[in-house]
Amino acid sequence: MAEMPYDNRDGKIWMDGQLVDWRDANVHLLSHALHYASSVFEGERAYGGKIFLSRKHSERLHFSANELDFQIPYTVDELEAAKMEVMQANGLSDAYVRAVAWRGAGQDMGVASSRNPVRVAIAAWEWGNYYGDAKFKGAKLDIAKWKRPDPATIPHRAKAAGLYMICTLSKHAAEAKGCSDAMMFDYRGYVAEATGANIFFVKDGEVHTPKPDAFLNGLTRQTVIGMLKDRQVKVHERHIEPGELETFQQCWLTGSAAEVTPVGQIGDYNFEVGSLTRAMTEGYEKLVRS
Repeated sequence: MAEMPYDNRDGKIWMDGQLVDWRDANVHLLSHALHYASSVFEGERAYGGKIFLSRKHSERLHFSANELDFQIPYTVDELEAAKMEVMQANGLSDAYVRAVAWRGAGQDMGVASSRNPVRVAIAAWEWGNYYGDAKFKGAKLDIAKWKRPDPATIPHRAKAAGLYMICTLSKHAAEAKGCSDAMMFDYRGYVAEATGANIFFVKDGEVHTPKPDAFLNGLTRQTVIGMLKDRQVKVHERHIEPGELETFQQCWLTGSAAEVTPVGQIGDYNFEVGSLTRAMTEGYEKLVRS
């Protein structure tokens, strides 16, 4: 049976301070964000009724909005309460939570939009593994033709909708080749990340992960680095050359949606789903449910 489309479901969505019926959670065609990408968002997972790193996500939503030169009209505490309200209204305990803030329709309909209202919405739904059965056998990744841009050209520390345009293109190309996702290089040619997740490699018992100086330093990424250090595993945050891919033995992805997902293949390079990868996958699953 086909999955229900996201605009035609039962339930409630929190919009601008109140719960509305799911099918009525609409915006105007001339919303600024639709035309000029003035939108930021968060993807979060709840386990047993508790959203993992919830407050950090709400704080980052505020930070991202500030990076795009607008202010969210709700405090972090108000966003926290709204997320709980949405989950309770939909009877959800284990869920994916999506908070989004954007410049709506108003007096401005050009590049500038300072007079337009800032809108905020929060939705939640049940969502399984982001990469399907990849958690057990390892995801297969394509190598994207698009590169993460120079930080001088984008607000790379923001989780902003517009920054995902080349990610969508890269993932579509990957799926057409039978892959789950794509790994991207940055503007200098260093290994960067997947389209919606950070990446880690293992070599001789030590971990290597790209330095987040041209892409988002994910909250799950930071959590996993902390887990590794707690296990006394040496972590190298550095620039990784493409030629190094053949020297790594294991690989995994991290993200709020992806959680910790093993990688079995990137292009022509193969990786084992080894003991450290499994330990991180299992350890993260325990941590978020603790």
